[in-house]
Amino acid sequence: MVYHIVMWNFLDSMTEEEKKSAGSRIKEELMAVKEQVKGAISIEVILSPLSSSNMEMALMSSFENEKALKQYQEHPAHLKAADYIRKVTCSRACMDYEI
Repeated sequence: MVYHIVMWNFLDSMTEEEKKSAGSRIKEELMAVKEQVKGAISIEVILSPLSSSNMEMALMSSFENEKALKQYQEHPAHLKAADYIRKVTCSRACMDYEI
């Protein structure tokens, strides 16, 4: 199984309301991709980190194999979501690993 974890911070210029709205849109768009990609096992978007966190949003996802992860990353719905995410975030961290 392959795990794909991505974390972001929103732009500093965004208000809390704008961050909440952007987070909801991102969650909706990314969650919809799961049903469209064969081999996607789970996709979870976390928007309410604890105060000890230094990232504001996270994507936790798992796939049957690297091929399924690549299909997810290249899927038009994911590319659309990624384009929006790049417009409202200022930092990104990613880790992919296989167990």
